[in-house]
Amino acid sequence: MSKIILDSKRVNRKEKGKELERRTRQFAVQIIELSSKLPNTEAGRVVKYQMVKAETSIGANYREANRSVSKADFRNKIGICMKEASETEYWLEVAIEADMLLWAHVKSIYEECKELLAIFTSSYYTSKKAT
Repeated sequence: MSKIILDSKRVNRKEKGKELERRTRQFAVQIIELSSKLPNTEAGRVVKYQMVKAETSIGANYREANRSVSKADFRNKIGICMKEASETEYWLEVAIEADMLLWAHVKSIYEECKELLAIFTSSYYTSKKAT
């Protein structure tokens, strides 16, 4: 019976991993679409580049984490996801505070960013305790 429970937990973890991969990919698409609303000025282009670069790194590194070869490799990739989510949050805040984007356009994306940051932060510190 314990083997069945363990296998069930493993499947559930895999499903959650796939769902989070989908979620980070969708978040990347939303950031790319949002970035088209940034002004075509030197500052706007810098913010756009940094925001898109940071965000697209989240999904790519999470995908790599799910295919990691060791716990240390997993923790490293999750740590990168955490840092890139924090950076994405920063660039969203800059764009709002510099009046480059309207809060109405950013609100749901910003909230998703904060949720992803919380997930990766929790995962990082949980994986750190497990070693």
